[in-house]
Amino acid sequence: MTTLISFLGVGNKQNGGYRTTNYQFSDGEVFEQTRYIGMALAQKIKPTKVILLGTSGSMWDVFLENAGDNGMEEKWLDLSEAVDSKNVSPEHLQPFEDYLSQSLNAEVHCVLIPFAKNPKEQIEILSVLAENLNENEDVVIDVTHGFRHLPMLSLVAARFLKTVKKIDVQQIYYGAFEMSGDNKTPVLELESLLTMLDWVDALSTFDKDGDYSVFAPLLQQQGMTDTDAKQLSQASFYERISNASNASQKIGTVFNKIQKIETPIVDLFKPQLVQRLKWHKEQNRGLNEQHLAKEYLHRRDYLRAAVFAMEGMITAKISQECPLKVNDYNERESQYKKLKEEDKEFKMLTKIRNAIAHCKPSEDGNIRQILDNEQELTQSLQERFKNLLED
Repeated sequence: MTTLISFLGVGNKQNGGYRTTNYQFSDGEVFEQTRYIGMALAQKIKPTKVILLGTSGSMWDVFLENAGDNGMEEKWLDLSEAVDSKNVSPEHLQPFEDYLSQSLNAEVHCVLIPFAKNPKEQIEILSVLAENLNENEDVVIDVTHGFRHLPMLSLVAARFLKTVKKIDVQQIYYGAFEMSGDNKTPVLELESLLTMLDWVDALSTFDKDGDYSVFAPLLQQQGMTDTDAKQLSQASFYERISNASNASQKIGTVFNKIQKIETPIVDLFKPQLVQRLKWHKEQNRGLNEQHLAKEYLHRRDYLRAAVFAMEGMITAKISQECPLKVNDYNERESQYKKLKEEDKEFKMLTKIRNAIAHCKPSEDGNIRQILDNEQELTQSLQERFKNLLED
């Protein structure tokens, strides 16, 4: 089930409204002598629903002029007068929805929108779209006609609808009349703009919570195999259970493969992605854990920050005394107990970690005070990290 959303603009009625042209799609298909690209799109993608959006002064009458020859002349004349006075109402448009539904073999809605002159009207357009769409619909947007600022609003709408209604905007089309040549007007496909926004969102999500899996579907779209993409999801899983070694190993299996992907979108975001993954190249487990401790503190994930800091300190201690046992459970447990008894800073960090993890007030008044104020907690962890972690 696909829904086509198309904007209707304002044209010069004295010149017959929009000029006819031969719209050519990327697959070579041409729709000849077409005035309104929405009609060509309706024929091409065969949507089950069409939403036509226009203002009270859009060329509804020119778009619907053939309806006047189908027993609706009086209603069309009323509509035309309303267009001239920029006073079109839903009552003017409703009679034509059945006519369009039969013509396009789809459920058609003619919907009035404001001119988007200010934030209130721009937000209203998003609300109108949300009201006319169901959850999980597949949507195609045509931004050829309408005011020139509406394509920018369409990008915002695409992200808004994806978030609030799980709607998948599959494509954005623009009939580039100004690029016409050889008696054809190219129809541009702008879905790459949505892909760029997906990458921006992924980077933002990762910086917020450290989830590598957000990059997996994006890299799959750019040619990475399912198996390789799954390594990033597994890396995220291992990091979530505080297993920095396995997380590092999973990232290492795909790091070079990511660098070898050469597509325009990956080339654009690759430096940022590589920057966020390169920690796995640290020399040993302890440095990996210490890096993650600082990263999670920056993300305000205080429990994971404390856990990775403690593990990093334990690893550093074992590396000094018996480096071959850094992954030995019994050795790590033994060093944990020693640090807890002998190092007051480590003991303080352990108390902070336990109080957060067990969701109950600490018996230590200092810990209760620290956990009662985010700034104090951040400062306390920073001091612990500075004293106990390697730079």
